[in-house]
Amino acid sequence: MGIVAGLDSSSAFTRIVVCDTETGAVLRQGYAPHPQPTGEPDGGANPHETDPQAWLLSLGEAAGGGLLEGVQAIGVSAQQHGLLPLDPQGALVRPALVGNDKRGQVAAADLVDALGGRHGWVEAVGSVPHSAQPVAKLAWLARNEPETARRIAVLMSPHDWLVWQLLGRPVRRTTDRGGASGTGYWSAATGTWRPDLVELALGHRALLPEVLGPADAAGTTPEGLLISAGTGETMAAALGLGLGPGDAVVSLGASGSVMAVHHEAVSEPGGLVTSLADASGMHLPVVNTSNAVRALRGTAELLGTDLEGLSELALKSTPGAHGLVLLPYLEGERTPNLPHAAGTLSGLRRDSMKPEHLARAAFEGMLCGLVDALDVLRSRGVEIRRVFLLGAAAELPAMQAAAPGLFGTQVVVPAPADYAALGAARQAAWALGVAQGTLSPHTPPVWPAPAAQVFEPGEEFAAWQGVRQQYIATREQIHPGAF
Repeated sequence: MGIVAGLDSSSAFTRIVVCDTETGAVLRQGYAPHPQPTGEPDGGANPHETDPQAWLLSLGEAAGGGLLEGVQAIGVSAQQHGLLPLDPQGALVRPALVGNDKRGQVAAADLVDALGGRHGWVEAVGSVPHSAQPVAKLAWLARNEPETARRIAVLMSPHDWLVWQLLGRPVRRTTDRGGASGTGYWSAATGTWRPDLVELALGHRALLPEVLGPADAAGTTPEGLLISAGTGETMAAALGLGLGPGDAVVSLGASGSVMAVHHEAVSEPGGLVTSLADASGMHLPVVNTSNAVRALRGTAELLGTDLEGLSELALKSTPGAHGLVLLPYLEGERTPNLPHAAGTLSGLRRDSMKPEHLARAAFEGMLCGLVDALDVLRSRGVEIRRVFLLGAAAELPAMQAAAPGLFGTQVVVPAPADYAALGAARQAAWALGVAQGTLSPHTPPVWPAPAAQVFEPGEEFAAWQGVRQQYIATREQIHPGAF
């Protein structure tokens, strides 16, 4: 029996789980928030810029009290969409840029034009630049901080940098396929960097990390602690959930995302699919929507209730919401590409103007928008047999009642857990097993599936498909040819 650890450095905290290599059982856990900057005037701190030393400080606090005693290998998961611009000696030339920094929107649009439009980027790297991506952050730096941009010699992501720090800042710098695929200058289809796109954005080329295989080790510390390749939070969570081909994840935040495990890179000419790689050697095509739980919260506020109250109201109605159809494009929409659209409530009649019908329409409209995203993947040959529903809203009874019939699949709602940290630990166990000769580099260790609630489409499947068809008809009437 061995012991491994997985750490997840999110945007706000570090969480560590220590696991048994054979069973995946969590033996110990640690947690610490990232320290907040001090001495800033009120409102002076930019949430999209940070000193990464804060990540190391919270890592040290989370690992305190002997948490890592006996650990043989560590995997690192970290927030995605981060950029650490370094000079030739490996020092930061400015604070790290993280998160969905809206300052990069104009730069992203300029990059799209510079490569001949959305199709050019889809051909190059399988995704179209948006403000969160490191490639757009580089273009923003070149435009707004040209002197700083000229000093950049090395590019790293948060998980790359943390792995490098744990190993004592060696000459060799590494990343993994998953992390690289989110940068906007690595192609999941070819498995290669596109340094020309770095030059397009930044104005010159920069050194990029070596891309490791899923079971490779980044190195070993002087104390003999093996450090696995690491990966981004999305890829680590997929590994922690034990996803495989045929599985999709629907994430319910204010906006939504749908991703699925597939055997090859997937692209879509209009750029609706972001072609990511996963942490197991497969691929994770992702489709994003601009509106998910925000549509529920807006409806709940309109009706003077909260999400739980909205769910109770919705269950008093029936599939089809008495003829009401909500197109939930409250913030424009990415899928379909309708950035300037507004939401539409259709089918109003005197007998449908009741709170329970509007509540039901909100759930059905939000879910149908996510089914649109699922259908984009299906249209590209991605098989989806099971949907994992993630986010606090997944626990709402109205969500669980409607999702299986609208998705047309089994729906799994996993119990809350630190899946990114668990995935990082599983990656560490994999790298350790390969190094010891006990595991194949092609197959991760088999850990038990997480505890979960499972819901099937059931007897009302035909009624739910009728709801879906009514939504499509309404969408085509209001936004003809949207897809």
